[in-house]
Amino acid sequence: MIAIPDIQQAVQLVGPDKIKTNNNKQVYRPGPYQILCRVEAVGLCFSDLKLLKQFSSHGRKGMIVSGIDQDILRNLPSYVPNEQPTVPGHEAVVTIVAVGERVTAYKSGEKYLVQADYRWLKTEASNAAFGYNFEGGLQQYVLMDVRVITSPEGESTLLPVPEGLSNSSIALVEPWACVEDAYMSKERLSIKKNGRMLIVADTEPDLLSLNNMLSQYGRPAEISWLSAYPAGDFGVPVTKIASMEALQENGFDDIIYLGTDANTAEALFSKLDAKGLINFVQAGGAFDREISIPVGRIHYGGIRITGTFSADPAESMKRIPETGEVRSGDTMNVIGAGGPMGMMHVIRNVSLDISNLVVFACDMDDERLAALSKVAGPMAERNGVTYKACNPGREKLEELFSYIALMVPSAKMAAAAVKQVGNDALINLFAGIPATEYIPIDLNRYIKQRIYFIGTSGSTVDDMKSVLEKVIAGRLATDVSVAAVSDLASAEQGMRAVENRSIAGKILVYPECKGLGLVELKDMPAKLPQVAALLKDDVWTREAELKLVELFGRQA
Repeated sequence: MIAIPDIQQAVQLVGPDKIKTNNNKQVYRPGPYQILCRVEAVGLCFSDLKLLKQFSSHGRKGMIVSGIDQDILRNLPSYVPNEQPTVPGHEAVVTIVAVGERVTAYKSGEKYLVQADYRWLKTEASNAAFGYNFEGGLQQYVLMDVRVITSPEGESTLLPVPEGLSNSSIALVEPWACVEDAYMSKERLSIKKNGRMLIVADTEPDLLSLNNMLSQYGRPAEISWLSAYPAGDFGVPVTKIASMEALQENGFDDIIYLGTDANTAEALFSKLDAKGLINFVQAGGAFDREISIPVGRIHYGGIRITGTFSADPAESMKRIPETGEVRSGDTMNVIGAGGPMGMMHVIRNVSLDISNLVVFACDMDDERLAALSKVAGPMAERNGVTYKACNPGREKLEELFSYIALMVPSAKMAAAAVKQVGNDALINLFAGIPATEYIPIDLNRYIKQRIYFIGTSGSTVDDMKSVLEKVIAGRLATDVSVAAVSDLASAEQGMRAVENRSIAGKILVYPECKGLGLVELKDMPAKLPQVAALLKDDVWTREAELKLVELFGRQA
C-alpha cells in the first residue's frame, strides 16, 4: 500500500507572470469517478511560459462551455479555469496511486503518458487541457476525472507505457509528438463540406471558373455573395449581402476574394472562422501595399491562406500541400534551432530518408548551436543529409529557402520569412504567435511565388501513440533532447531559462527529487559525478535517471 501524504509541493501560476512554489498544497483524495496519480517526471515547455505570461487570457485557461456536464466540473477541485491558480506542466508521465470506487478502467500501480489536449471540451477561444484549466504535472500528485480524460469515442488521454523505459523518455513523447504533428497533420484540400462560404467580388467574376472550382473541390451548404456584380447559379443557396459591416464575425469556413483592395483583404480575416481557408484571386492585379494578417491564427486557429495571380480560384486550391512534410530537394531553415523544440525539429529532419535534403540550423547562440551540432551533425552524415549550423548574427544567409520552420514566436520573423523563400515554399509557423497579433506581409509575393503558411498547435492521441511506439521499439531516443534536470523548487528557474533560451535542450523536472536544484548535463560531472558516470556520450539515460532518484527521490 502506497502512503499518500495530505500535503505536497507544487508549482502554481497565480496571475500574469506570477509563479510560486507552494509547499503546502492539498493532495486531493479521489471521488467515485476520479483517479489520483503520482507525477514521475514532467518536461518544461515554452507553452508553459505562454500560459505564465497570459494566464487567464490564454485560450485554454478559460471555462469549458461545452462537451461535459458542468456538475462533473464543479466536483473536480483540479478544474481551475479563469483566474483560479493553476499548476502548469503538460509533458508528464504519471503512476496511479488511488482510484475511486466506480473507476474500472484503471488500477493503482499502472504507469501512463499524459495526452494533454481535451479537444472535445471547448472553451470560448480554444479547448480544455491538462496543465491549463486543469491542473498539470508540476506537483507531486495530480487528480483526474475519468469522464474528463475520456473522449466521446471512448478513447483515453492516458496512454499505458511498459516498464524498462526512463520516465524522461516517456514524458518527452508529448513534445516530440507536437513536432511530428507539425509535419504530418493533414491540410484541408477542399471546400468544407456543409460549410459556409463567402464570395466577395470587387472585380467581375468568372462565373464559369467559380462553378468549375466548386465542382472540383466541393460545394458548401450556402454562399454569401457580396458584390456589385450579379451572382451565378452555384447549385447551393446564395444570399446577397449589402455590405462588409453586415457580415458575421468568424462566420465563414471558406472565403474567396476576387480583387486587390488592401482594406477589403484585411477586413476579411475577421470574418474567417477557425480552420477557415481564405483564397485571394487577383485576376492579374496586385495589392498596392503589404497586407496585415493575423499570423497567430495560423498556428492557434488553423486558418490557411492561399491565392492566385490568375482569375481562376482553382489555381489557388491546386497548390495547397497535403501535409507539411519536408520534400525531396528541400533547402530547409530551422530558425531558433538551438532551443529545445528547435533541436527536435532539426534532429527529426536530419534523420529523414529523403534525397537531396539540406537543413540549416540557425540560432543566435553559438553555445546552443555547438550543443545541437554535436548531436545533429553525425546523424545528418549517417543519413546523407547536408547539415549546416549558422549564427545569422555573424553570417549572412544568401539562400532562398524552400522550407522555413519558425521556432521563435515573432510575427515580424514570420513576415520576414516570406522574403526569404523561393517558389512553392512552405513556412511552418511552429512557434505560437498570439492569435490577436497582426503583421503586414508581402501578400503579392506570397501569392505570385506560391508560398504557403502552415501551423499546428499541440498533438493528437494518434501522434503520441505513433511516437510512443517508436520509443518503445528503440527507433527514437527522445532522451537525446534532455539538457538539464530539476526539482520542483527550481522549476521557476527552469521556466526562466526557457524564457531566456539559456539552456540548449529540454529541462526535465522530477517532483520527488527534493534538494536536487537545477543541474545541466554539462555540469553534471562536477555536481553529480555518480549520475554523470551513467550518461552515454553525454546523453541522458534510464540508468542515470534511476541513480538520480536513488540519490534524491523517495526513500524506501
